[in-house]
Amino acid sequence: MSSSRPAASSTSSSRTRASVRIIAQTSVDAKLDAQFDELGSSFDYTQSISLQTNPPPTQLPQRSEKVTAYLSHIQKGKLIQPFGCLLAVDEKAFQVIAFSANAPDMLTMISHQVPSEGDRPALGIGTDVRSLFTSPSTAALQKALGFPDVSLLNPILVHCKTSGKPFYAIVHRVTNCLIIDFEPVSHTESPTTAAGALQSYKLAAKAIAKLQSLPGGSVRRLCETVVQEVFELTGYDRVMAYRFHEDDHGEVFTEVTKPGLEPYVGLHYPATDIPQAARFLFMKNKVRMICDCRARPVKIHQDDKLPAEITFCGSTLRAPHSCHLQYMENMNSIASLVMAVVVNDDDEVLDEQGAPSRQQSGRKKLWGLVVCHHLSPRFVPFPLRYACEFLMQVFAIHVNKEFELENQIREKNILKTQTLLCDMLLRDGDPIGIVSQSPNIMDLVKCDGAALLYNNRIWQLGMAPTGSQIHDIAFWLAESHMDSTGLSTDSLLDAGYPGALALGDTVCGMAAARITTKDIVFWFRSHTASEIKWGGEKHDPEEEDDGRRMHPRSSFNAFLQVVKNRSLPWNDYEMDAIHSLQLILRGTLDDNGKSKKGSLDSGMGDMRLEGMVELQAVTNEMVRLIETASVPILAVDVDGLINGWNMKVADLTGLSIDQAMGRHLLSLVEDCSADRVKMMLELALQGDEEKNVQFQMKTHGARSDEGPVILIVNACANRDLNENVVGVCFVAQDMTGHKMAMDKFTRIQGDYKAIVQNPNPLIPPIFGADEFGWCSEWNLAMTKLTGWEREDVIDKMLLGEVFGINRACCRMKNREAFVTFSIIVNNAMMAEETEKVPFEFINRYGRPVECLLSVSKKGDVLETATG
Repeated sequence: MSSSRPAASSTSSSRTRASVRIIAQTSVDAKLDAQFDELGSSFDYTQSISLQTNPPPTQLPQRSEKVTAYLSHIQKGKLIQPFGCLLAVDEKAFQVIAFSANAPDMLTMISHQVPSEGDRPALGIGTDVRSLFTSPSTAALQKALGFPDVSLLNPILVHCKTSGKPFYAIVHRVTNCLIIDFEPVSHTESPTTAAGALQSYKLAAKAIAKLQSLPGGSVRRLCETVVQEVFELTGYDRVMAYRFHEDDHGEVFTEVTKPGLEPYVGLHYPATDIPQAARFLFMKNKVRMICDCRARPVKIHQDDKLPAEITFCGSTLRAPHSCHLQYMENMNSIASLVMAVVVNDDDEVLDEQGAPSRQQSGRKKLWGLVVCHHLSPRFVPFPLRYACEFLMQVFAIHVNKEFELENQIREKNILKTQTLLCDMLLRDGDPIGIVSQSPNIMDLVKCDGAALLYNNRIWQLGMAPTGSQIHDIAFWLAESHMDSTGLSTDSLLDAGYPGALALGDTVCGMAAARITTKDIVFWFRSHTASEIKWGGEKHDPEEEDDGRRMHPRSSFNAFLQVVKNRSLPWNDYEMDAIHSLQLILRGTLDDNGKSKKGSLDSGMGDMRLEGMVELQAVTNEMVRLIETASVPILAVDVDGLINGWNMKVADLTGLSIDQAMGRHLLSLVEDCSADRVKMMLELALQGDEEKNVQFQMKTHGARSDEGPVILIVNACANRDLNENVVGVCFVAQDMTGHKMAMDKFTRIQGDYKAIVQNPNPLIPPIFGADEFGWCSEWNLAMTKLTGWEREDVIDKMLLGEVFGINRACCRMKNREAFVTFSIIVNNAMMAEETEKVPFEFINRYGRPVECLLSVSKKGDVLETATG
């Protein structure tokens, strides 16, 4: 969508623009939904999309009654898919207040194979849900329903009292009631017991290990791997990774299919293909399954006496919209499984003083979807869907890391280009060098052309308008945007430029930055379609009604209509880079375009002198802090020779600072650690800084008889002003006392309690869980660390209740930290030990705790995992 805005730092307004776009798009979604319901089989998707294509409003639009009704219809639908049944239960009395029409048959059917316990129980409004299931099932269900976060124990295995048939009960809470989905357990699968999360994670272990083994630096490789793993894990005919772009349109980024299927990779589709209401639901329900798009949905009957409608949008059984079912039918995709990829939203929100808002942390956004299609009906059991959800959480963490890496690389390249352009300006005294030399302004941001209007002369680069057209654009900016220092738009036509059509597809988008009242720098982009390649089949001229059939090809055609006369949008970081260059240019020229080079050179000289004095003071203070630090710190030059050795490391090793200086690091470590230290040093000199590496250092003099010093070390590359690595600093933590204490007690064969329950202050904090995930160990040191007594945590879920995000005893800082901890616990259950990983949480008193965590399997005499 077109977004005309001043060429200034726009990060603070990005969320407002997103909110405006989402509300406007929801209005379009509502209109299309109404048209589909009204026109039925004559609904022309491509034409309808084209008619709704308008520039987005610049202010938040008012929500109409039609939009409100549309959202209510989406969220409060009363239809479910028939592969399971649903009950809504009063949270206090456990009485049924709503039920699906198929629930009585599924849950109260009498089996001749099970001894009868009386007449078939009735199921209707007011029925006590506990009367429908066996005693053990009722106990498990009642325990789960009493949890603050009822979803922690999903799925709950229950057996019907009359038939003995097993079901997975999947529970979630809505206002004043609990919604319970019941899905039959197939006779071919081994039912998952309580704490199903731990069991489900095991299903995704291979896929998670594959993702974690990937080298960084490629989002595409990451997506290709996850779709391949989901393809193997779920058995669907097609698996795709959808990616949403900044304007909310989608793209099939990567894909795996069974042989013979038409590929969709590279397909782009308009934002309306996945309505904003559906995206909201994906944020709430991370996995969505449609077993059979041709199956007749089942109605839900609700108690007429209830004061308000119950929302069933969180149900795993929720029936899809008829429009989506028709789309699936046209694709010959009878079944689907969709998983949300939810990542951190890094758009910065500023408060009234211009500082980052405290509400910023924890914001999430829907980055994309992993979508599975099947040519025939397909049912995936809940434990496997749960495993897929966890896999998506791990995948999202890696996507976040790739974003961070991309941002660092991009910022570094932009800064490098800005520095070189600034050097040209300071050296030459005029801006002509930024278009006549290398690098030039086209290297600053992605564009197809650029131009400089300076002293009434024009310099052009790449695919830029003609000289007369550039003068015409400058005149239009002066007339229509006289109060602005610039403008950015992805559609000059939508921005109101009269000569936009004459520019053709070559120039659709523009960013302009005014240097003086008459001098301007321009960047141009051609139309979006030039960037897009679809690997699917080409349009067959003989195929009729292609636009009317809702199908990937018609979506692609609709998208091409939407982006007609439009370029890729200008991202916030690009506008920030343009604005920075604009400030540099305005600082070098006065309003008449004359150079300020002389005064700048003088000012720069004074600044350099002041900077050197300040730098010397900072350096002296840094040296003092390192020398007196309470942790061991040492440093080496590029040859590995010691050039830094603080008092703490001297005290631990018995080697004085004078004795250590100039010696090679490898001569000071134990032989068993030499290879590890050598590798760590080599990597650090290449800029790859390893963390939490354990190695042993030799002791000297009076310390010789005490044995080696055991350190956990982080490497930090030292760089000069040109960013060249000139040495490595090692910041360490002394673990010698901890290691000695653990070695002493692990020598006590079979006496596990001697370690866990011993009050010795050298025993570190220890906690444990049984094979079902319930907390089973919590020693005195753990109580001191967390503030929680043993009785507060024993028999609570380790993942979620003891350590979690929201209502847990020990709150972890974010979802990423919790997912990482879950992986570590599950790996330990499968005999994969983890040592010395950073672990952070908030204790009972609200204080942050940072420590290192080691996790290992606890087994019985047969080496079977018991926790």
